[in-house]
Amino acid sequence: MEKMDVLCYKVASFECTDMWLLKKIAKTKKPIIMSRGMASEEEIKEAISTLRENGAGQIAVLHCVSAYPAKPEEMNLRTIPDLREKFGVVSGLSDHTLGTEVAVAAVALGASIIEKHVTLDRAAGGIDDSFSLEPAELKQLVSSVRIVERALGEAHYGPASAREAEEKHWRRSLFVVKNMKKGEKFTSENVRSIRPADGLPTKFFDEIIGKVAAKDIESGTPLDWNLVG
Repeated sequence: MEKMDVLCYKVASFECTDMWLLKKIAKTKKPIIMSRGMASEEEIKEAISTLRENGAGQIAVLHCVSAYPAKPEEMNLRTIPDLREKFGVVSGLSDHTLGTEVAVAAVALGASIIEKHVTLDRAAGGIDDSFSLEPAELKQLVSSVRIVERALGEAHYGPASAREAEEKHWRRSLFVVKNMKKGEKFTSENVRSIRPADGLPTKFFDEIIGKVAAKDIESGTPLDWNLVG
């Protein structure tokens, strides 16, 4: 493999406990992607330690269920962020389930790498064909993953866009709904919570009631603090 000058190494699940092999690969100092099918937490820890101690600097670990095909209910996808947090590695999924849904869900949970079997014809009769994606499905998977990547964004509160900020305008707020004279008290009859959000926030309703108008106010006026005496 080194004579071919490969860019990185992929370690299959069945080899992730082969420490001799891991040491040899680590010494190349090339990126390593390792599947963890069937491996316990201790075995994963030993494998990663062996790789790091022997020079590997870029390590990705793929969560994997070694069943062909694997069932969605067997996948335990929450292992993906746990691998990342527990071992300080890039985490992903080696997916043997049918379809694309599980892989897309993995990306939503933070998977950085998705490995899928691909075939030109699922009915061809090859060993992996029955649970592999055909080209059109692979294209759909990539498209879905790109949408999820854009949708994930970041932790954010408040309007996410100019459009949402504009729609926020249609929240309720406090308005004067009857003509009022200066010195007249605000009551539940002349102040109401209505749309749009041009007046004081509705949380001030109880505080306003009983106070007096600072000036004459026409019905339909959004309530503001300088209208309150």
